[in-house]
Amino acid sequence: MKFSTLKQLTECCREDGVSIGQLMLSEQAKETGKSEEETFKLMADYYGIMKEAVRRGIHEPVPSRSGLTGGDAVRVSDYMLSGVPSLGIEACTALAYALSVSEVNASMGRIVATPTAGSCGIIPGVFVSAQERFAWEDEHLVMGLFAAGAIGYVIANNSFISGAEGGCQAEVGSAIGMAAGALTELRGGTPEQAVHAVGLALKNSLGLICDPVGGLVEIPCIVRNGFGAVTALAAADMALAGVRSVIPSDEVVGVMLEVGTAMPAKHRETAKGGLAQTPTGKKILKDLYGKEGKKVREKGAKSTENKEDGTK
Repeated sequence: MKFSTLKQLTECCREDGVSIGQLMLSEQAKETGKSEEETFKLMADYYGIMKEAVRRGIHEPVPSRSGLTGGDAVRVSDYMLSGVPSLGIEACTALAYALSVSEVNASMGRIVATPTAGSCGIIPGVFVSAQERFAWEDEHLVMGLFAAGAIGYVIANNSFISGAEGGCQAEVGSAIGMAAGALTELRGGTPEQAVHAVGLALKNSLGLICDPVGGLVEIPCIVRNGFGAVTALAAADMALAGVRSVIPSDEVVGVMLEVGTAMPAKHRETAKGGLAQTPTGKKILKDLYGKEGKKVREKGAKSTENKEDGTK
């Protein structure tokens, strides 16, 4: 890639007269040795998987293998359709869709890790709801995925995207930044505005710990995806309105690295702190891995194991 920072990313876009998505498509094709057409087709396939995960979780309630979660996407969707939600229809739809994809992941269904399985609901929640709202063609959203990929590339190479390394700020926080920046561009924002959206989003996620109850990517991971989708919408709107990240976005990424490195191990996906060690969290752990633990594990409740299709 000919960029390694968000500042360089905007400079390259300005010099070449292209959007972030267009630049990333070109660079990705060069990196892989494939044509831009082949590269675009692969990303389009990924977007198809995202849309199917949204549909499945909304229309076919999917309980997790552990039985701890499932059905919240449907609950939010039904609530939204029954009246006027406080968030408004548009944001509430993004929330429901993000929950949907995260629940599909917890049920060991097929998702796309964006950037990880633990944060897989945020980009689909934002993208699919925006597509329905603005009547965009799939091709437009696919270019948005390339924009999100460019942002994620910078974050991953200058900080981290793994909860085990940097807490939930690294997973959900990165996904929020990617979604916010990409949505800004999808709605006609400049590369500079998109990068400001990234900084605004990441600043609101700094310090978020990773404390999965029972060691599973379910509680509180799924609801954090829902909240994350709404935060991404807010960051994009602020950037499009002209709000700037006073601290440059690259510096915010650096702070995420600093904070994550200083974060105690018990708050980095070990389930040894935070919500996982509350009285209820401990009870859930005992119920899962006590005498019935073998049964739970045999059903595949260890959803932190990576799979080729992107589930976690």
